[in-house]
Amino acid sequence: MFSIFKRSRRHRAWNQGKLMGQKPPLKLKEIWSIRIRLQMSKRRRDLALFNLALDSKLRACDLTKLRVKDVFHGDQVVKRATIVQQKTQQPVQFEITSQTRSSIIDWLRVTELSLNHYLFPSRRSPHLSTRQYARIVNGWVTEIGLDSKAYGTHSLRRTKPTLIYHRTKNLRAIQLLLGHTKLESTVRYLGIDIDDALEMAEKTEL
Repeated sequence: MFSIFKRSRRHRAWNQGKLMGQKPPLKLKEIWSIRIRLQMSKRRRDLALFNLALDSKLRACDLTKLRVKDVFHGDQVVKRATIVQQKTQQPVQFEITSQTRSSIIDWLRVTELSLNHYLFPSRRSPHLSTRQYARIVNGWVTEIGLDSKAYGTHSLRRTKPTLIYHRTKNLRAIQLLLGHTKLESTVRYLGIDIDDALEMAEKTEL
């Protein structure tokens, strides 16, 4: 007789063997290590994906579903783009730096993508899946000697906001860049704790 209980005992938990919790952002030297490797190996798609992931700060589900028309206007890659986030259904705007624009153009030059095509197509589906993107990220961090279990797609999403926060301490700006609806979400996402608050207080003299 079929038993759901017997089946559940054999089922492997999705997080078995994985490190849970927040994924750390990349450091500047790690960013450049990955970027240079991608440039030298002429992996145009990966370079465009890496650079855009850092600039856009988008969740994997939004990044992988970007279409060419989302970042293109006329015959140029735009400096700023806006999309509606899948999770919150709220719009979020992001910058596309000169370096990223160049890598996107280089990628599009070797493809036959039209404006309505997804920017990062997959061989098996119209666009990369979030799992495929996660495997790509794991490959990048492994290549430079980092533990792939400790890093993930959120590492790229957190990288630029973390650097901006450490330079400016402007939480509201980070909230807008990440597209968070609540400031509390931004505080948790950045991992801000009492030590950060006290450090800012110590630097403020009355």
